[in-house]
Order: sequence, then structure tokens, then C-alpha cells
Amino acid sequence: MSTPIGTPPQVAQASPATPSAAPPPPDRHLVIAPGPHVHAAETTARIMWTVNAALAPAALWGAFVFGAGALAVLAGAIAGAIGAEWLSSLALRRRATLGDGSAVCTGLLLAMTLPSQLPAWAALLGGVFAIAVGKMIFGGLGFNLFNPALVGRAFLMASFPLAMTSGWTGPRPWFGAPLDAITTATPLAVLREHGLAEAFRVATSHGSPWMSLVLGFRPGSIGEGSVLLLALGAAVLLARGIIRLTIPVSVLAGLTLVTLGTGAAGLHLLSGGLWLGAFFMATDYVTSPNLRGGQIVFGLVIGALTGIIRIYGGYPEGICYAILIANLLVPALNLWFRPRRVALMGGTS
Repeated sequence: MSTPIGTPPQVAQASPATPSAAPPPPDRHLVIAPGPHVHAAETTARIMWTVNAALAPAALWGAFVFGAGALAVLAGAIAGAIGAEWLSSLALRRRATLGDGSAVCTGLLLAMTLPSQLPAWAALLGGVFAIAVGKMIFGGLGFNLFNPALVGRAFLMASFPLAMTSGWTGPRPWFGAPLDAITTATPLAVLREHGLAEAFRVATSHGSPWMSLVLGFRPGSIGEGSVLLLALGAAVLLARGIIRLTIPVSVLAGLTLVTLGTGAAGLHLLSGGLWLGAFFMATDYVTSPNLRGGQIVFGLVIGALTGIIRIYGGYPEGICYAILIANLLVPALNLWFRPRRVALMGGTS
């Protein structure tokens, strides 16, 4: 209790004979949770379903370009994620969280990183692993260290490498054309083995190679195809304030710096899962740094690692492992770039 101005100190003190006031009853609604503690008008469910809606056009476009196999992969991965979340909630005796859309988002993102000819049962298994091991084993939404969708993809790559690297098919060369179901290589794989000219030839299905890369008429995973639709979905998230440009721009800058000397920086920027990873995975609230300085370093590391893996590694695509490695740095980045308290009255912070 504060002492009123002008009141002598002895008057403000309680008499020894006066019984002390009883402590207030405990607040039964007090919730203690790990930081960061951010209050906003958006709820988790609203954010997750908005992300799902932003991803839907690119996912449906991938199903159109790559046919019924892509639809089966999308359905399998989403079903596996939903089923794993429901069963995990029952097993761990936790409140079911299917309504918040996070499991659907994980399954959708996972499916969009997969080849269209991957068996649907493998996609379902990847969705189960993504939720059960990548999310629920850490304590559920908000506690996972790694991006769950990429955990699922890494599991599938380690378990079924042949199916994950040979399930690429040629896209429809133009609107209304029949589906080309012949197995082929992605532009990044061709770039590694045969050079830039051959990579552009593989990518050319709709006018110029650049048009094919932007529209998505080229071999690749289900969701990496249309840079245009991914950019439009990201624009919706930016307009709603759900994501910011700091991390995606840093990812693109990091990749550009590493690949600039190869003469194929443009192809690297428009190929693979770069845009899907930069705008929809690296920006995940739980597995990315909280403050701007940490986010810049985080994005640069992802972009640089992606370029290094693509150029010098044994795998033509690197965004998946680059994000997973960068996720490990998030606690340290939050510590290094934590806000400094302003010292008052000559003290030290």
C-alpha cells in the first residue's frame, strides 16, 4: 500500500494489534504459458484457416497440372495429419484441436512439397509422422521446435528415397492439353547434371521458360509450380498482417548472393520449393525468431544454405533441410536479438 502525500510514516503503518488483511483468493483463470506473450485480434484458428485458403489456389493448380495423382497425394497427406492429431489428442488426454486448422495446414503444406506420383499411402504416412513426431511429441501446437510439415517430408525422403526422387512427371503443356504422365527430371536436377541450357529446355512448356516457371508448367512438386499463385496467396497473408516480408525477402536475398556467380540465379529463384518455403514455412510463428534482427539472420541462413545444398550438395533441392537447420538456431537468435531494457537512474540493464 502506498503512503498518501503529507501523511507521516507512523500513521500509514498498521498497528501491531491490527490483524493483517486476508490475502485475496487465487485467480482461477490465471494462465501461465511460455513467451512470447502477444495479444492480437486474430485467433489461431482464424490465422490457420486463412493460411489454408491462401494455399488452396496453388494446391488446386498443382492438381490440375499434374492430374489425379496429385489429388490423391493431397488427400492422403491431409487425412494422415488430421487422423494423427485426433488420435494423439485422445492418447495424451488433451483437448482436441482439429478445429483450429493447424493439422490441415500441416498436411496441405506437406503434400505441396511432394511429387505427384508418390503413392497416396506414403503421403498419408508422412502426414501421420509430421503431426505425431514433428508436433505432438513436443507438446502440441506452439511447442514444436521444427516445422512439422518439413519433418514429415524429411521422413519420407529418408524412408522412400526412390519414390521421392523419381515421382516427378511432366505437366500439361497448355490449358486443356492431355496430361503428360511420363516420369522426368525437375529443372534443378537437370541444371546440376546438364547445365543451364538443358534446364531451360525442360522448363519450357508454355511459351518461354520464364513463363513456364512463373505459371507452373514444369516438372516439380505439387505446390512449387505456380510462383504467381503462391505470390498471390502470400499477398493475402501480407495484407491481413499474418506474415511480414522480413523473412521471405531475407531468404530470397541469401539464395541470390550464393547463386549469383553461377549464372543461374534467376532459375534458382523461380524453381523448386523456394517460394512455398520462404513465404509459408519459414514464416511459421512457432519455429521462427520473434524480432526483426533475428528474422533477417534466420532468412539469410535459409537462403544461403539452400543455395549451398543446390550447388555443392548431392541433392538438387535444399529449402526443406535449410529451414529445418535454421529452426535449430531460433532459440539462440531470440536470445542474441532480445530487446535491451533501458537503464533508469544511472543503473545498468
